[in-house]
Amino acid sequence: MSGNETNKLVKGALLLTLAGLISKILSAGYRIPLQNMSGDIGFYIYQQVYPILGMVMVLSLYGFPSAISKMSVDMKEEGKTLSFKGFYIPIFIILLGLNGALFLFLFFNASSLAVWVGDARLANTYRFASFAFLLVPFTSLMRGVFQGNYYMKPTAISQVGEQFARVFIIIFAAIYIVIHGQDIYKIGQAAAMASIVGSFVAVLVLSVFFIKKKPYTKETVNIPWNYYVRTVLTLGIVAALNHMVLLVIQFADAFTLIPSLMDYGLTSLEAMETKGVFDRGQPLIQLGTVLGSAFALALIPTISKQKLENDPETFYQYIQGTLLFSFYLAIGATIGLIVIFPEANVLLFQNDKGTVNLQILVLSIFLCSMAITASSILQGLGHIKRTAGFIMIAFFIKWISNQLLVPIWGITGSAIATVLSLSMLCVVVLMELKRKLPQLKFFRRINWWALSKATLAMISYLIGLNYIFSLAGVTSRVLLLLYVLFIVSTGGIIYVYCLLRWKAFTEKELRMLPLAPFFIKIHKGRN
Repeated sequence: MSGNETNKLVKGALLLTLAGLISKILSAGYRIPLQNMSGDIGFYIYQQVYPILGMVMVLSLYGFPSAISKMSVDMKEEGKTLSFKGFYIPIFIILLGLNGALFLFLFFNASSLAVWVGDARLANTYRFASFAFLLVPFTSLMRGVFQGNYYMKPTAISQVGEQFARVFIIIFAAIYIVIHGQDIYKIGQAAAMASIVGSFVAVLVLSVFFIKKKPYTKETVNIPWNYYVRTVLTLGIVAALNHMVLLVIQFADAFTLIPSLMDYGLTSLEAMETKGVFDRGQPLIQLGTVLGSAFALALIPTISKQKLENDPETFYQYIQGTLLFSFYLAIGATIGLIVIFPEANVLLFQNDKGTVNLQILVLSIFLCSMAITASSILQGLGHIKRTAGFIMIAFFIKWISNQLLVPIWGITGSAIATVLSLSMLCVVVLMELKRKLPQLKFFRRINWWALSKATLAMISYLIGLNYIFSLAGVTSRVLLLLYVLFIVSTGGIIYVYCLLRWKAFTEKELRMLPLAPFFIKIHKGRN
């Protein structure tokens, strides 16, 4: 790869990372007003269909495009062209076959699936959601080809456009359903419609770029069907799994939680409402994980085997710094949210239901952030199949733990099951990273004394301010919003300031950050 192509690839990957962060923030953010408008039952209905819609998005954004971009790069290196007859049509047929099979399976088994998850009224929602798979071939093919040409702008713009369309439609639909007293189960169908329309927006955006760039020829070449099918099936699905850490956990909950809660002794309606309360944790975990792993994901595009071989010392320093920033940020986000969760729960979801269980669930922020960071590094080094396997193991642990623990401890059992499955994933992925990079001294590098003091300072500040605020007896959600925004921002500043002042980072590590001179000045302090 030439220097110019490498530069384009790194810039493009950073652009995709930024688009991904915007999309994740939008995805997490709109669920809060959705719960406020539709209540815990409406939120439960949305969360029951979300894993399927999320799978559609991951396949169209990460899974199949990764496989297609690899094939297009390999073909260009062999001196072959991307022709309509030799590349586009056969790849489209394969994608249509795979996604068409998923569509048919979900459409004709929607009733059975709804009974399996414990709510027969979800059948129409699942049937409606099945149509979203039919647009995956269009978006995946164009995104994959553009990425194979190191041109990431179409993917980034289409991703953000798709997410904005989804958010607008689902919020508008929720307002309409609530105001007009429509069947609350239409929330799920509206979510499916929002996903379909969002995909249409993505197709339109990508088509404009495709017509403009014309990345194809009309040559006739032999079609390597076996190579195409094998790559799309293996790399496409593996690449998708590596972006589905939180999604597979929610998938397990969608299928096992309602039946298990009924085994615990709840009625069907009580189980649905309880799951709706439990699902409040998902947007907060997603936002916390974005914060905890954002810096790492921005650095991942620069990680490669080539850099490891060419300059191992700088490479290890880079990896260590990436893990260290994620570790400190994830710890701070997790502990801070646990402390302020009673106020955040009332502010965001209008009451304090499920606070203790959700505080247990918040531990997922740290575990998921570290697992995603370490997995991303392994992927950058080319070890994508193994990390996908680890995620599947976490999925089965969550599934089985739900069935074992929820009938005994109720929703607390599900919170513990999530923490157990993500703990396993975090430990195994970090062990695998250590095995692949034996010179990595991550845990030895952690300044535990500085971390302890910074954490204690933040907790003391949050608890003290919470106590003063509680004496005021404020009930207004507007004032509560201002208070939570203030305490979150100031608590975070205190935590980061203490880490810097107490030398949690070296000067070399701080130079990796934007605004490095500012952070280094705080780090040095007064002599």
